[in-house]
Amino acid sequence: MAVDREAVLRSAAALLTRKATATMDEVAKAAGISRATLHRHFAGRDALIRALEDLGLRECEAALDEARLHEGTAEAAFRRLVTASEPSAGLIAFLVTENQLFEGEGVNEGWDRLDRRIEELFRRGQEDGEFRIDLSAAWLTDAFYGLVSAAAWAISSGRAAANDYHPMLVEMMLGGVRRRVTP
Repeated sequence: MAVDREAVLRSAAALLTRKATATMDEVAKAAGISRATLHRHFAGRDALIRALEDLGLRECEAALDEARLHEGTAEAAFRRLVTASEPSAGLIAFLVTENQLFEGEGVNEGWDRLDRRIEELFRRGQEDGEFRIDLSAAWLTDAFYGLVSAAAWAISSGRAAANDYHPMLVEMMLGGVRRRVTP
């Protein structure tokens, strides 16, 4: 029987997002496969986490491409980014809280690429007068990741409906980053 590696990774991400200390046995059970099958695909927890990182980075890059961040206003591009990020929100939530991915010398350069692309969007919004300039583009990028994670958590725990993802992120983020014109 062939194992759908991506389905296993998604099951692992869903479990590990809820229970960061889950064992490989628990991951295998959540994925509906044996521990031996899981170990044939991922030699250990570190290999599983790195495979999740690769999947997440690919999906985030695809979401950034789909959002066409350089087209139209920065606000419109941000709205497209939120829509494009929704299918990967749970995976993003897990990855941005997985400390081992950001420690030591083995940090994947893909994170820097993502950060740069999102920061460019916020910087463009600042330069065009759409977004406030008293918060750095780097901070706004981190806030975006945080809100994606918070929305994913709220939805997965039943505190928010899945169709609330877009309005929660857009209204919270844009409500805080829009440049206010004082009369």
